[in-house]
Amino acid sequence: THHEPSDSAMAQALSAISPTIVHMRFTALHRSLGLPPGPVTDEMIDAVVDARFAETTDLDWKSELPPPKSLSRSDFPKDIAAMANSGGGVIVYGISEEQKAATGRGDVGGLDENHERALRQVAISTISPPVFGLTIDCLGEQGRRVVVVEVPASIDGPHLILRNQFFSAPIRNDADTVWMQERQIEAMYRARFEERRNATEALDTLYQEAAASRDVDTRAWLIAVAQPRISKLLHRPSREDTSNIIWRAKTLTLTFSTRLGTHPLEHVESANLRPGLRRWVAVDTAHRQGERWREAWVSVHHNGTVTVAAAVGGHRSGSDSYHAGGEVEGRDIEGAVSDFMALIRATAEGRGDNEYNARVGIEWAGKEGPLTILTRDGFGYASSASSLPLSRFTPIDTTVTTEVSDTDFYQQVWDLAQDSVNQGGVLQLSLLRRSEEER
Repeated sequence: THHEPSDSAMAQALSAISPTIVHMRFTALHRSLGLPPGPVTDEMIDAVVDARFAETTDLDWKSELPPPKSLSRSDFPKDIAAMANSGGGVIVYGISEEQKAATGRGDVGGLDENHERALRQVAISTISPPVFGLTIDCLGEQGRRVVVVEVPASIDGPHLILRNQFFSAPIRNDADTVWMQERQIEAMYRARFEERRNATEALDTLYQEAAASRDVDTRAWLIAVAQPRISKLLHRPSREDTSNIIWRAKTLTLTFSTRLGTHPLEHVESANLRPGLRRWVAVDTAHRQGERWREAWVSVHHNGTVTVAAAVGGHRSGSDSYHAGGEVEGRDIEGAVSDFMALIRATAEGRGDNEYNARVGIEWAGKEGPLTILTRDGFGYASSASSLPLSRFTPIDTTVTTEVSDTDFYQQVWDLAQDSVNQGGVLQLSLLRRSEEER
């Protein structure tokens, strides 16, 4: 008798063969040393000190790291906000300097979990809007330990700090930190609002492109697109790198969901990717297996954008029967959302992007009836008893934060899937599980 492997066993098996994703970073230290993207190392710190590199707009030397108890009253919030307002950068604690140039290494002591948590918390609680996504490294042996804090670029500026009951906006001016004038603050607010408009237009274009040429008059298609709010790496990833991302996503999706329903990532060619316009495309394989009703297409763009297009209407309802083109099982929507979110996180792991603008929609233009999201009754049969017929599915826009705990990320997967099926009158999720025990 053939037994299907359990979800956990399948996830472990995929993990065993899935290549590890290396987090690529390109910081001010890499730029100063002329190095390609990669981790920040102790050798890099030695190199910049030996070369007596000077501070710049995106590189700052500090001799001491403030202790946790006095963080909020120290210059730490001001320095973080200034870097965020200036396009991001690196602050290295434990470096002595003279005339802005690095002259030697000191020792800031160890950086335990509580101290690191305090650094992140202060960047959130004392700066408005908060600065998320700090990358913190403690490098070197005892006697020469430094802490490297990488501040991400931000499009939510100006970031303000509260001093003496007044809000002020710091910014870097070459090697110095100064306070913004009114016109600078006004210009930064204008840039924030403009970015939001541009982000919406970019999602519109991506969504329309992903939905183009799909046979939505025959069967419903789920279209999902996501773009980094700020793309940290601008390079052409190799076919192998992108294939690794898709394999990683296949592993992640089984930590969110069961194998019931249809998973688009299982029906695309993840190894032999095809080149597209500044992207790699995983083409559909379902039609080769005589299962065109499971057709799916996935792409990972060079700037970190990801798209998923998956046929979700007209799926098989029995051994020789099929749903109507506008009938979509809720669990197939969940499977596609789970795969889409896993693809976002796997892509972000390799690039260091921490926020994505995302949109999920279902396109149906058939004349045989309205779009209907089906659930399963107590006997396991597809049912429309609680469904709300939809003349149009309203696309769901959301911001996905990737640099969070597994639990917090799973909550985002759950919320997006629930919003998707709730729109059609379906209350409960059947593919995703609420608790660790259920998963």
